[in-house]
This record gives sequence, C-alpha cells and structure tokens, in this order.
Amino acid sequence: MIDILAAPFDPDALAKGKRDVDQIRMSFGGDALNESVVLSRLGKKVQLISKIGADEAGRSIRKHLEKEKVSTKNVIVQQGLNTSVNIALVEADGERRFLTDPHSSQRKLALEDVLPMLDESAPIVSFASIFISPCFSIEKIKDLFSRIKAAGKTLMSDVTRPKNGETFDDLKVLFPYMDFFVPNDEEIFLLTGEKDPYKNVQMLVDAGVKTAVVKIGKDGCLVGTKEGITHVYAVPGITCVDTTGAGDTFAAGFIAGLIEGRSIRDCARFGCAAASCSVEQVGATDGVRSLEQVMERCKKIP
Repeated sequence: MIDILAAPFDPDALAKGKRDVDQIRMSFGGDALNESVVLSRLGKKVQLISKIGADEAGRSIRKHLEKEKVSTKNVIVQQGLNTSVNIALVEADGERRFLTDPHSSQRKLALEDVLPMLDESAPIVSFASIFISPCFSIEKIKDLFSRIKAAGKTLMSDVTRPKNGETFDDLKVLFPYMDFFVPNDEEIFLLTGEKDPYKNVQMLVDAGVKTAVVKIGKDGCLVGTKEGITHVYAVPGITCVDTTGAGDTFAAGFIAGLIEGRSIRDCARFGCAAASCSVEQVGATDGVRSLEQVMERCKKIP
C-alpha cells in the first residue's frame, strides 16, 4: 500500500480546524512489503506475494519494489481494484493512528491467489499478517499453513489486531504449524486477555508454537521455546520518532538471522537491532539502510 504520513499529530488538533504539522510525506507500506524491502536491503533474495490495482498507486508500488530489488513476479495486478492508500497520523511519542479503506487491495488477497505460487516459494515463508485480509478465514489460513509445512518450508507468522472478536482459542488450530510467531505485547493481549507477556509467551509455546517471540517495544522481546523463555534487550539510547513498520522490520531482521544460520537468540537480537533503525525515522522502512548498519547496532545490545 501507499502510506501518507503526517507528523507529529495531535489528536485534539482536528477539532480546532486546520493545523500545521512538521511534515507530510508519502511512503510505501504494508506488512509484507515492509518485510520484503528490509530483507532486500539486508542483502537477502526475497519475493513478494501480494495484490494491487491497475492504477497509479499500484504502478508506483511496483516501481518502488523493482528499485528495492524485490521480485514482483507474484504481485497480482487486478483491473478495477483500488490499490490501498492509508493515512498514518504519527503522534509526538511515535505512536500512530491509521485511516484505511476496507474495500481496497489490502483486504482482497485470498487463498486462491496464493496457492498457485507456493511450489516456487522460498524455503522460509512469512505470512504477514493474520487478520489483515478478511478473505483469509482461520480455516483458510490453516489450509495454507498445512500446505506450507507439507512442502517442508519454515513458517513465520505475524498478526494484527483481530477484526471480529477472534480469541486465542480461535487461533489454536494454527499454532502447531508455526515455526515462529512474532506478535507484539498488545496484539497478544487482545487475543488472550493476559497482560503479562511472559505468561503469553508460555501460553503460545504450550499451544504448539515452536518458537514464540513477543515484542515488547523499548524493552526488546521475549523468546520462548520448550526449553524456556529468554529476554532479549533492545538497543539502548534510541530516540523513537515513528513506530510504523517497527514490528515488520523486526520480523525481517529475525528472518535474515535465520537465513544466515544464527541461533534463535541472535536472530532476536538482529530483529531488535533492525527495529531500532526503523523507529528513528518517519516511515516504515526508511531507517534501515544496510546489513552493516544493523550489525553495528547488534553490538550495542547487552
């Protein structure tokens, strides 16, 4: 999708009519696009499976992906579909609010779009994110996940806020297929009702997730397996400007570590380092420039 970012945004300002902000700019976003672009900048070969419209916004996205050396072979261009354009209002503390069009391309990717592309997909498949597209019911996600695992691939999944009151119990049929599940603390709380991230990590492991990673913002992340739970700290001394795409950047950094054969703890450290680059700039991916940049950040993590 295309994001129109306005920062800093004061939620009370709209009631007063026209207000100035420091910057309004266009950026490219969407969970899967963000992960793809960051992975490419980290020197990894990546393909994106997605859907856009045959419009100016869609053409701009394809041009951006080609510039970033992300394969667009499996990006479907559908006539008559509006490519998603979101408005992101970034508050002074870096948190953001989104205005979205539920009828645009972001919500139209479906199982039948993805299945023909599975055979030639990469050894690591990232599903970003559960609840993004209403075309993917939990049963259809289960079908997709089972096919991915039957093909011998490594599966990572992220999640966004539930759209129809879905709960932790509803997702239990998906967890055993997940090699890695990387929600943030708010997303998992909305599913479980449990505020303690340690308990949430343990619940995920007990439900069948092989490696559960709960992102906890400036405190880093918690990594849980059957062997126990480890706290991986964030990069210290970071000034947060915009959290847009930070979770996607973490996932991309984590995957980059997997590709390089790093330990799970080092993958989490790499994810935290990548995310620290992201939050220092307005825009989902603008802060990440190179593998060397992220590796230098890794050295700062205690």
